[in-house]
Amino acid sequence: MTSHRNPRALLTPPMRSVIDRIARAGHPPFHALAPDQARAAYAAGADVLDIQPHAVKRDEALAITARDGAVLPARLFDGSHGTPAPVLLYFHGGGFTIGSVATHERLCRALAHHAQCAVVSVDYRLAPEAKFPTAVHDAWDSLAWLRAHGSDLGLDVSRVAVGGDSAGGTLSAVTAIAARDAGVPLALQLLFYPGCAGHQNTDSHHRFAEGFLLEVPHISYFFHQYLRDARDRDDWRFAPLDGLAEDGHTKDLDGVAPAWIGLAECDPLVDEGVAYGDRLRLAGVPVDLEIYAGVVHGFIQFGRAIPEALRAHQDAARALRQAFGIH
Repeated sequence: MTSHRNPRALLTPPMRSVIDRIARAGHPPFHALAPDQARAAYAAGADVLDIQPHAVKRDEALAITARDGAVLPARLFDGSHGTPAPVLLYFHGGGFTIGSVATHERLCRALAHHAQCAVVSVDYRLAPEAKFPTAVHDAWDSLAWLRAHGSDLGLDVSRVAVGGDSAGGTLSAVTAIAARDAGVPLALQLLFYPGCAGHQNTDSHHRFAEGFLLEVPHISYFFHQYLRDARDRDDWRFAPLDGLAEDGHTKDLDGVAPAWIGLAECDPLVDEGVAYGDRLRLAGVPVDLEIYAGVVHGFIQFGRAIPEALRAHQDAARALRQAFGIH
């Protein structure tokens, strides 16, 4: 990404207005709160700028059993026009520490509606109660459960995609690699501004370190909650871009599912998202990468104020329809 003398000048007027309004509200930052307080604060504000919920033909609570017997709440939003329905397995964002199926319900409903598919959104376990790699295991176990039980729910388990935003994008990328390793075919990995790198040292992490909603103290806070120690930063299951596999080498990406990647220009994570797309392409993986100009991390949930959010919903849905063969 190119540098800019005044990064704030890159913001669109609506995006700048949203940031200013949030600043004026004066709420304590997440990193100043205990995790349970941060979750409550995030939940309270999650829908303030989001779109009105789309109607879907089916909205059903699910319960997914993980490998250790834990039960993961999940929700099925079915916007398909036929049966069996292709399905997107969705993992919400929130730094592995906050967020839920509820905070991302409107986004998942929008994707189900526009992509004419089903979306299964999962409440994987959060940090610090569940440290790395519990969320990684929960994501994989959710995919295994979906493949085993999806047919009983009227879902087409031969047409499955994984997707998520931010930390959920990380989990989706890692799940796609694990699926490749296990010989499990996926139609698509749908990644909204995923975290990909083990260390936050790219130009964009410096350029957008302060004043663009996701700030350095937030990132440090979330990773402190999630990671067991510094060694986890170099594990490919946390850092699919540059983390190491069991053999001590960077995890190869040959043969993973095609990717749609949606990034925010004014986001500390944008450079690592671009770099991950480049690594996928070098491995021969089809990649469709969009950078939405003038917006920040989290923008896809600001659809009432940020037009780019609506465009990202449509672009992602188009990629899903194409991957699922829906015309």
